[in-house]
Amino acid sequence: MTSTPMPTPSVEYGLLSPIFIVFGIAIAGVLVEAFLPRRVRYGTQVLLALGGLIAAFVAVVVVGRQLDPPGRSAVLNALAVDGPALVLQGAILLVAVLAVLFFAERYRGDNPAAGPGAATATVHAPAGLDSFTPQASAVPDSAAEHEAERAGAAQTELFPLTMLAVGGMLVFPAANDLLTMFVALEVLSLPLYLLCGLARHRRLLSQEAAVKYFLLGAFSSAFFLYGVALLYGATDTLSLPAIADALAGQQKHSTALLGIALLSVGLLFKVGAVPFHSWIPDVYQGAPTPITGFMAAATKVAAFGALLRVFYVALPPLQDQWRPVLWAIAILTMAVGTVTAVTQTDVKRMLAYSSIAHVGFILTGVIADNSIGLAATMFYLIAYSFSTVGAFAVVSLIRDAHGDEDATLAHWAGLGQRYPVVGLLFSMFLLAFAGIPLTSGFISKLAVFQAAASGGAVPLVIIGVMASAVAAYFYVRVIVLMFFTEAHAEPVHVVMPSFWSKAAIAACAIVTIGLGVFPQPLLDLVRQASQFIS
Repeated sequence: MTSTPMPTPSVEYGLLSPIFIVFGIAIAGVLVEAFLPRRVRYGTQVLLALGGLIAAFVAVVVVGRQLDPPGRSAVLNALAVDGPALVLQGAILLVAVLAVLFFAERYRGDNPAAGPGAATATVHAPAGLDSFTPQASAVPDSAAEHEAERAGAAQTELFPLTMLAVGGMLVFPAANDLLTMFVALEVLSLPLYLLCGLARHRRLLSQEAAVKYFLLGAFSSAFFLYGVALLYGATDTLSLPAIADALAGQQKHSTALLGIALLSVGLLFKVGAVPFHSWIPDVYQGAPTPITGFMAAATKVAAFGALLRVFYVALPPLQDQWRPVLWAIAILTMAVGTVTAVTQTDVKRMLAYSSIAHVGFILTGVIADNSIGLAATMFYLIAYSFSTVGAFAVVSLIRDAHGDEDATLAHWAGLGQRYPVVGLLFSMFLLAFAGIPLTSGFISKLAVFQAAASGGAVPLVIIGVMASAVAAYFYVRVIVLMFFTEAHAEPVHVVMPSFWSKAAIAACAIVTIGLGVFPQPLLDLVRQASQFIS
């Protein structure tokens, strides 16, 4: 009996260059932490991270221009380099560039509690660690250094951790077999668990958020892995296209359906769909705000990319079985996210429940199960990610009289009157979330609702429109509070960010308005890229 020889492994370095660049920079960042003196780590890590992300984005563009549709597989079909993967990888990298600029923020301005004439100096520390530690100008250097260390200035390891998470996010939507997808899920998740616990001034809340995220994430990963095992038992393969072929040739799918259910738990947990959403409010509130923005945007793009690939490539033969379940989950997600957000008194928790509602809207595009739905979902993910990063960046600038971050909604009363630019920027992001015309949110919702209607999900579209109307209430409530309400007895203050953070927030605002006024270039791009290889 002769055995079939195993194929010779081959690594297509050119096709996978964006992934290799990001992981290479992550390894370089670890070496910087190990060998460079502390005083030069910060600048080196920021330059490494930004340079690597920009180089990876350029590599994505180059690969996309050279790639013939529908794309190619790489590393023995373990990864798919196709239109959806490249578009979502490009979005993840752009979001990561903006996030790193916010992580690198060190200047926090004068202490508002000290009075307008007080002489103050600021200890510089990464904004990703929620540090605002004003010191008197006469403080000795040694005391200032000690205070900077307490504030987290030494924790430059957040940059290589971020790069490792980004590397996993790049692999996740491109994974063409379930084992690769699981490895990517763990690679992107483990650094995020650590990043969520880095807030020094809210240590207990931040560490609680990290532990909750870790425990629930590990639990969902176990579901995912059990689902992979059952699907392998039912189909004798881990490759997504091969799973589709095996399911098409079977009459009974009981084991496969159970495997799909468990697999979906892991994916739906990562996107934050109901009933797997319980971690989102606590983690979003407890994690450092710039990290929350990065996680809320980039992780959703990566997770939905993997979800789309599983349902569109591996599970078309079982469309009649999984579509009704996704219908129910989408309706529950929109309802729970919208209704619960109305009752929130903390801005970060309100944005967390808002993100849950948006997961329901995005699922309507997934349910369409056609190329129009795929294109609409990718457009929604890109538009939503920039608005989300911008919104959380604005939240990170709001401080109380002691210089600590203040997301209590009542304290934001009159904020727009005292800081019009900040109020207008945050209002613009909220209006985009609400789906108001001339913002990216309006085009996004219109696209996914049209796709769902074309796929026969008209009742779901009606529910989505009703949920959007209810959601507009809690967005407008914040705008009214900022511009048309008298200041609170303990008014909040806005700290002055650096030029680069201002530029990043401005970029988010420009994309939010630009995609609302001129959406056609991106719509054309996602339509051309809306084809998975099989």
